[in-house]
Amino acid sequence: MEKQTVEQQMSFAAKVTLIGFFGGLIWSLVGYFAFYFKFIRVGPALALMPFVLGEWKDTYIGQLVGIGLISVLSIGIAFLYKLLFQKVNSMWAGVAYGLVLWVMVFFLLNPIFPGLKSVHNLDLNTIITSVCLYVLYGTFIGYSISFQYAEERQK
Repeated sequence: MEKQTVEQQMSFAAKVTLIGFFGGLIWSLVGYFAFYFKFIRVGPALALMPFVLGEWKDTYIGQLVGIGLISVLSIGIAFLYKLLFQKVNSMWAGVAYGLVLWVMVFFLLNPIFPGLKSVHNLDLNTIITSVCLYVLYGTFIGYSISFQYAEERQK
């Protein structure tokens, strides 16, 4: 008797959820290392600034909680990409998405982050490093979702 193996496929929404979560986890960890080694002046705990009080958010525990929060928020960012650009099978859409996210955080949402100076007052290392991180994050999210969409269409 031959065993039949039935491969359970994850839904596209589950894949987008995983892409978002791990994209946020990976790139916020890279951001934490950039913060730790002084390439950037703000770490992942920046995400906690509008919501959490206390000095603990400036410690490494705050950075770790920030990484967790960014990982969860990244799921929504991934679904937004899916909604807007899933059919665009190009790396450049992800690059542009990352740049737009950077502009949103550092320009539009800047007032709700009390620990974040305006872009004009940030040092060049922080600006360049953060732009690079956001571009890599956007590329990861965008290309992964577009690839999964193309795979789903082929089935």
